[in-house]
Amino acid sequence: QVSLVESGGGSGQAGGSLILSCAASGDIDAIHCMGWFRQAPGKAREGVAASHTGMNREYYADSVKGRVTISQGNNKNTLYLHINNLKPEDTAKYYCAYEPRCPPVTPAQALGGPLYRYWGQGTQVTVSS
Repeated sequence: QVSLVESGGGSGQAGGSLILSCAASGDIDAIHCMGWFRQAPGKAREGVAASHTGMNREYYADSVKGRVTISQGNNKNTLYLHINNLKPEDTAKYYCAYEPRCPPVTPAQALGGPLYRYWGQGTQVTVSS
């Protein structure tokens, strides 16, 4: 069993930066996919960024490319999302997700919710203009 706990959300000003963290505990596989997703009120869940440790690749949604960086801590049990140049449209609840023994995936699959078996409870990000 795996548990994911997000932190680092809060309020920010447009143009500012924010770092979200996701602490994973439990049986974490060396080869896995982890991702960040977000959902704004009234909107569908959107994949923001993901990483595949086996393929050594990161994936980014076009809507955030160039402003967002996904990274993992040295022990691979912590996932970060650095968001720069915050925009009001970044306002959403952000979720961390984990899939063990992740097979080779396409970018669309990596940023697609159905790939992931484990999800955190989310952390709210609110950006004011």
